[in-house]
Amino acid sequence: MELYKQKEAPISARVEDLLSRMTLDEKVGQINQRLYGWKSYQKVDDDYELTDYFKDEVARFGGIGCLYGVFRADPWSRVNHETGIPHADSLKVARMLQAYVREHTRLGIPLLLSEEVPHGHQALDSVLYPTNIGMGSTWNPELQMQVSAAVAAELHYKGVQLGLVSALDVLREPRWGRSEECFSEDPYLASIFTTAVVAGLQRKIDSTKTVAVLKHFCAQGEPMGGHNTAAAVIGERELREIFLLPMVAGIGAGAKATMAAYNEIDGMPCHANKWLLTDVLRDELGFDGFVMADGVALDRLRNDDVDGKQAAAFGLEAGVDLSLWDDAYTHAGESVTSGLLDEAVLDKAVTRILTLKFELGLFDEELEVVEFDKTGAEAVSLQAAREAIVLLQNNEQLPLSKDIKHIAVIGPNANHLYNQLGDYTSPQRDDYGVTMFQGIAAAVDGQVSYQPGCGVKSYIDGGIAAAAELAAKADQVVLVLGGSSTRNFNMQFDSNGAVIGSSRGADMNCGENMDVADLCLPQPQLDLLDAVVAVSKQPVVSVIIQGRPHALSEVSEVSGSVVCAWYPGPFGGQAVAEVLFGDVNPSGKLPASLPRSSAQLPVYYNYKDNGALVDYSDMSGSPLFVFGHGLSYAQFVYKDMRFVDGRVEVTVENVSAIAGFETVQLYVKANSRIVTRRVKELKDFRKLWFEAGEERVVRFEVDSDAYFGYWNERMQFEVADGRLQVLAGGSSATALAMKLEISDGKVMRID
Repeated sequence: MELYKQKEAPISARVEDLLSRMTLDEKVGQINQRLYGWKSYQKVDDDYELTDYFKDEVARFGGIGCLYGVFRADPWSRVNHETGIPHADSLKVARMLQAYVREHTRLGIPLLLSEEVPHGHQALDSVLYPTNIGMGSTWNPELQMQVSAAVAAELHYKGVQLGLVSALDVLREPRWGRSEECFSEDPYLASIFTTAVVAGLQRKIDSTKTVAVLKHFCAQGEPMGGHNTAAAVIGERELREIFLLPMVAGIGAGAKATMAAYNEIDGMPCHANKWLLTDVLRDELGFDGFVMADGVALDRLRNDDVDGKQAAAFGLEAGVDLSLWDDAYTHAGESVTSGLLDEAVLDKAVTRILTLKFELGLFDEELEVVEFDKTGAEAVSLQAAREAIVLLQNNEQLPLSKDIKHIAVIGPNANHLYNQLGDYTSPQRDDYGVTMFQGIAAAVDGQVSYQPGCGVKSYIDGGIAAAAELAAKADQVVLVLGGSSTRNFNMQFDSNGAVIGSSRGADMNCGENMDVADLCLPQPQLDLLDAVVAVSKQPVVSVIIQGRPHALSEVSEVSGSVVCAWYPGPFGGQAVAEVLFGDVNPSGKLPASLPRSSAQLPVYYNYKDNGALVDYSDMSGSPLFVFGHGLSYAQFVYKDMRFVDGRVEVTVENVSAIAGFETVQLYVKANSRIVTRRVKELKDFRKLWFEAGEERVVRFEVDSDAYFGYWNERMQFEVADGRLQVLAGGSSATALAMKLEISDGKVMRID
């Protein structure tokens, strides 16, 4: 028996043996992920058959490295409940695909199946969760780990190995349509959640056999002008201080794969940036997994002077191991034979792909039948929605009484399930999920009425008048405004699935390629707000369903209370109702600053302290709601701060009669010899439950590297003697402060 088929042999030896047997074409096949997976099968009555589209690719390269999106269902793929694969049939189709490549290729190399899992698997009947920006608002990485573990269990149930999940994008530009895919504007908070994603998706890798493909490397969260895929106009210091940190965390957690980003950095596209993908990612940071291309990004390297084989050489030399929908890597064999590419470089990429296939046991075992606890996963989704809700403003109005006789639930997001779900969402069954209107109606015994008033960006003929008429009759109005990433089957899409052309004018204002210049809510919603507020008997409760940090000045000024639920997922209506009526005490904290106006941007909290004025002559420079902000029905007081035995200690008391969570946040303001530092940097936090009247001492270990380390003027990481201020509070508007000094490696308090 060939060595590579011997299960007991070391994986490295099996890979070396297999590689030595492969032809150039077979090697090229392993680095390609060209096919749209939903075209690899077709339904025939109650069964499935594989298509010539799939079989021809197998024959052309003697195998396939990876197949993307077999189970994807959405308007771009045109897959719905009639044409797609239901939950229960997923493993059957996965086994058919694996059996075919084993039986119809010379070497029988199995394939990897990759799927989108940005907030749950983008497939029929899958469990969905709040989008990343909502998960960041939970400030609960353990909960994120539960979400990711549930996603991994569902992928394993379906026979899928790779889960493509956004985790690396740090939200520095809220006009960007993909803001919803970011955990935070802060690199530390984003890093903590990246660790949780990897730990959840891969924590039982020997049994669940799932791998996180972390998107996107690197610096995609600060595109110029907020335009999708635009250049990141940053220097190496910003790259190291902000954008590399989530990847560093992912590597530390055992990440086995990452996806390169569309953007360029200092003129070099990430997909052709050897310094970034090899010198930094592999040699400096120690990443030993594989790098996947983003959709058709390798073909974007082609121009009048760069043909397919040159583009393939650029990508492979840089360190991109696996394509996605590109034609470029089909020319990798020509790159070798023409002398543009050393075959040893191709062999490195193939080795990484084969190594993972062996590690996952694909050569040795048939995909196993496992159980998936869908009910348990849905319970995790509901809890995540609860903890993602941020109470922005409360003029002693919330929680509402359940005895209100007539509640009017008004707004474009009041009874529209898809507007709660975010981008990369599969078609949902009609009876699935809970809208805001449904959640409120189920929570009270009184009359609950509904009017949309307007669309997200559009007027409804007579809609605002009808909403105002209802508001005037009701005893309380809950106005549900915000955004939408809802796609429909009439839209136009680019080759990578992004919305294009006239479809960008659809009634959505967030999602991939849905960048905006103005962060205010669209005018129809502001007109609806004015009309409803003018006739309401009580101050309006405004609930914001959104995928990006909108500028909510107009909403805040006229509302009694403002609740931000982000895109809370299918059970968001229940979660919001529980918060509005006091069944759940809100605990979310903002993972990104909410601006007053787009004209303030950038408005992230951790800007450089270079002496510039914060305020403008015509507007405040501060955000409307600061990073880390979030109210509770409980009241917390920060009373004392100490430095004891290498730890910062903060005393926090719940001075109310209501129990609840408080997220205690620790920041530093550091100085250095010459390098400009930031006004404040999050370094640690604790989300803790406080009983009514409870006082607790919260302790934080001082890590000298994390607190005092910085990239010096020679771009070397250094922990130098010096002083800094440590600050603590319930948001970035901190309540307590003290000074620490490090000298000869010893940290002490000096004030």
